[in-house]
Amino acid sequence: MVESTPKRAQNWIRPKRILMLAGLISLSLMPLGWQKLVNARESHATQVATGLDWSGASFPVENFLEYTSGFGYRSSGFHYGLDLAAPMGSYIRNWWTGTIVEVWEDGRCGTGIAIDSGQWTHIYCHVQGRVEKNAQGRYFIDHDGGIQLMEGQVVPAGTRIARVGMTGRTTGPHLHWGLKYGGRWVDPGQVLLAMYNQQSQRVSSRPRY
Repeated sequence: MVESTPKRAQNWIRPKRILMLAGLISLSLMPLGWQKLVNARESHATQVATGLDWSGASFPVENFLEYTSGFGYRSSGFHYGLDLAAPMGSYIRNWWTGTIVEVWEDGRCGTGIAIDSGQWTHIYCHVQGRVEKNAQGRYFIDHDGGIQLMEGQVVPAGTRIARVGMTGRTTGPHLHWGLKYGGRWVDPGQVLLAMYNQQSQRVSSRPRY
């Protein structure tokens, strides 16, 4: 069974990690062609991210340790996501309320889950568990974690949907978290920064007694 009680949004990004996250989304070391492409995409994504109400969104990983690889060009090619390290078995929470559109297994992402939330698609890779099929369709199951997700199921923000693992191509336990907006890849780091900034402003503006 899927954990049914979502975790409310909180001031979840540790302040000391903000500079690290900002560094991961820096484009200064990218080849010029990649930099122009990502600049164009990020300009739009940043405008969208900063204009939304993120009060209902959830940070994707419990027991978060550090960001280990950012969105962008690296020696092995383009990295379409943000890697968030956490101890093996740490729970992964659904970023935003949406519908599970696909669960799968492959040699790169490992066991993966894709969720649509309006124009956003969020993707979770390297999770523990496997994909099976029954008369109702395909589903993801993690027996030890107590989680089962059917394709087509609606999942609230903050719901535990998986656990950090090492399925697919990975050198350590982490969540590879990918984001698309309108079908185009965007930098999850930009979105997390927008969420953090908005939540920080709300906390600082609360009246003190």
